[in-house]
Amino acid sequence: MNLRRCLRHLLIPGWFSQRVFKQQDLAAITAAITASERKHRGEFRLVLEGSWPWLALWQNTTVRERAAAHFAQLGVWDTEDNSGILIYVQLLDHQVEILADRGIAKRVPQAAWDAICRAMEADFRQKNYRAGVLTAITQATALLAQHFPAHENNPNELQDHPVRR
Repeated sequence: MNLRRCLRHLLIPGWFSQRVFKQQDLAAITAAITASERKHRGEFRLVLEGSWPWLALWQNTTVRERAAAHFAQLGVWDTEDNSGILIYVQLLDHQVEILADRGIAKRVPQAAWDAICRAMEADFRQKNYRAGVLTAITQATALLAQHFPAHENNPNELQDHPVRR
């Protein structure tokens, strides 16, 4: 357990770290997700999380494990084509994970998602939060349109707005 990290999570309230995304940023991100999903069969969910609960810190939970918990809790796996994508942003640690459901994971390697994550983290270190998320959505859209193109009937199965935790 990293004591410095634990103290940061326990002393900084979640809302404080989430202030980097204004309402207009969230609206732009929602619009980008909606537009993206017209070009492919993937379904995005974006989770923006501030501080973690004590138990997750005590158990030394990884960012990937936390993302997986949100993936399940939000039902990202519950799409007809197994085409859910979770973009998880841990705001205090400036870490990002992208989890793809099995339908997409068969076609797009995890290394491609990891590259998008590292680019987002670099943008976040420069305080370019909105641009980092929008660029990631654009990059993910290109991958999904190539490997998982839209059908004529392309339903929107998951909500497009970001989830703030």
